[in-house]
Amino acid sequence: MPDVPHILVVDDSLEIRNAVSRYLVKNGMRVTKAENAPEMDAELAKSRFDLIVLDVMMPGEDGLSVCRRLSSNGSIPILMLTALGEEMDRIVGLEVGADDYLAKPFNPRELLARIKAILRRSAQPEMFARSLTGRRVTFGHQTLNTDTRVLIDDGGLETQLSVSEFKLLTVLLERPRLVLTREQLLDLTAGRAPGLFDRTIDNQVSKLRRRIEKDPMRPKLITTVRGGGYCLSTDVEEAG
Repeated sequence: MPDVPHILVVDDSLEIRNAVSRYLVKNGMRVTKAENAPEMDAELAKSRFDLIVLDVMMPGEDGLSVCRRLSSNGSIPILMLTALGEEMDRIVGLEVGADDYLAKPFNPRELLARIKAILRRSAQPEMFARSLTGRRVTFGHQTLNTDTRVLIDDGGLETQLSVSEFKLLTVLLERPRLVLTREQLLDLTAGRAPGLFDRTIDNQVSKLRRRIEKDPMRPKLITTVRGGGYCLSTDVEEAG
C-alpha cells in the first residue's frame, strides 16, 4: 500500500515503542520499530521511510547525534521525543535538523497531528526546509529579501523589518503550514523557554501581523491555532 505512510519509531523504551506503534497503526500508518541507533540504521538500509520518530535519550549514540547524522546525509523528516523540561535538547534538536519535537509524556493525538503536519509539508516540493539565507521568497502577497530584511507587497510598498520581526518571520517561512507552539517559537527565535504568563511570542506575532497582513484583525497569513500556537498558512516560493 504505497499511499500509507511508513513511520520508523526509534526509542529504547519498549513500552513507548509499542504504544506509539499501536496508535499509529490504528490510525492508518505502517510502523517499524527500533530500540537504538544500530537497529535504526539496519532498518533504514532495508526500507524507505516517510518519517522517523526519534527519542533523544538513548544508550549509545543518542538522538541528537543521530539527528545530526541523518540530516547531513538525507531528507527523512524527524520528529524528536524529549524529556519533559529539557529545553536545551529541544533547541539543539531543531538546530541540528529535527522538523518538530514533543516532550514526554505526550498525548498520542498530538503526536499523530504533528506527524501528519510534517508529512503534509514534506509532500509539497515547493515548500522550503530550513535555511532561507540569501534568498528572495514570496508568500501570499508579500516578497521578502532575506539579505536586506525588506518586505515588498504586491503594490510595491517596501517595509523594513526589525531584527526580531525578521527572525520570527524567517522561522515561520522555513516551516510553512506547520503549527508551531509558543514554546517552540520562543526556542527558535530567542533560545529560551517561556516564563509564567510569558506573552512575548503573542506580542511579536501581533506586531508582525501589522507588517504583513492586509487586515491584521483578520489574519490570513499567520493564523492562530486554538490550543496549538501559530501557523504560516500559505506556501513559500522562490521569487522570480
